[in-house]
Amino acid sequence: MAGTDYDVIVMGGGPSGIAAAVAAAREGASTLLIERYGFLGGAGTAMMVNPWMSYWAGGSDQVQLIFGVLQELIDRMTEMGAYGHPKQITAFDPEALKVVAERLCKEAGVTLLYHSFLGAVQMDDSGHYIKSVKVANKSGLVDFSAKMFVDATGDADLAALAGATVNKGRSVDGLSQPMTLNFRMANVDVDRMPDRKEITRRYLEAKKRGEIRCPREDVLWFYANQPGVIHFNTTRVILKDATNPWELTEAEIEGRRQVQEFVRFLKKYVEGFEHAYLQTTAPQIGVRESRRVVGEYILTAEELLAACKFEDVIARGAYPVDIHNPNGEGTILQHLKPGEWYDIPFRCLVPLKIENLLVGGRPISATHEAHSAIRVQPIAMAIGQAAGTAAAICVKEQVLPRQVNVRQVQESLTKQGARLGIEANRNP
Repeated sequence: MAGTDYDVIVMGGGPSGIAAAVAAAREGASTLLIERYGFLGGAGTAMMVNPWMSYWAGGSDQVQLIFGVLQELIDRMTEMGAYGHPKQITAFDPEALKVVAERLCKEAGVTLLYHSFLGAVQMDDSGHYIKSVKVANKSGLVDFSAKMFVDATGDADLAALAGATVNKGRSVDGLSQPMTLNFRMANVDVDRMPDRKEITRRYLEAKKRGEIRCPREDVLWFYANQPGVIHFNTTRVILKDATNPWELTEAEIEGRRQVQEFVRFLKKYVEGFEHAYLQTTAPQIGVRESRRVVGEYILTAEELLAACKFEDVIARGAYPVDIHNPNGEGTILQHLKPGEWYDIPFRCLVPLKIENLLVGGRPISATHEAHSAIRVQPIAMAIGQAAGTAAAICVKEQVLPRQVNVRQVQESLTKQGARLGIEANRNP
């Protein structure tokens, strides 16, 4: 039921926001999910990031790590015939994701509000409690209040406006990973396409001739669910701050310029693309990194690569440290040992200074290097589900996140289908 006062407000309807809102509502909290676009999915729809990156521990016997809301979305898209491809098992149809995410939220009792952009935050006199958020939409400026808030904006917009301590980019110069405008080519004769290595070789030759100006060292493409459609995650827009609206505008324009160069290159130099056409570009440029909240604990890449386990684990992952060079060419990849995974502790979701706020998704408290691993959608979804669950429990038990019984959060997540591996040995 529409209103202005809720138990939990989730700001942002991307992967983490979907999971947070569903979890909070299922825990009995009246939950409002506010989204700036007219659909859910965020990185998976608005930014068109596809396919989902690995949600299992690799090796000869792969072990799935993330279940919960992620698995529910997978199952529902599978029923629609919109998940997976013989050569790309985690490819999904963005249009299907919009529908199944929306249905999941509505069935859980989440109140959805689309076309509403966060503009301001009202704090109490102490400066440590969020009283309300102000959004801009067709009604003008509207205030919504709640007992607990979840920042699932991806860019820590809510936390930053509330006065939380935040960092941006790498420590040496503050530069963030580059942005990418995803695009798709249709009517491709996929059987005649050269392999990835050969397409990259021709791309590098075109760069030497000056036909392409893209500061990336290779061509990254994936199979889409639709026949004859190839998905490209290969443009690279550097030296832009995704939290600066002027630079974000410049990034969108530069991304489209690069896409047009790629289209010309593919049609001219790559077999199978002679009669292909640009099907679509993402509604919004893809953002890998922007703000990160400083929380009760800062997760490091060393801990991830060492497969550290934590008593207050609320999510798991095994995606590698994956840093796209903020300055230009080059990508650093550091993998875990086969079969290993890392834990993400609850403390990373609890920001300093702000008492009734939890962070979901990629802006949690982590270093630039650790962020590069935990930023992918399945992990963000698992973190969001934990944030929403904890927020609802805080309301129910009338406690703050720093006081919540994390074991209670873990038990609730387990009941929701999450698997936290809490029977494994724990590092201090």
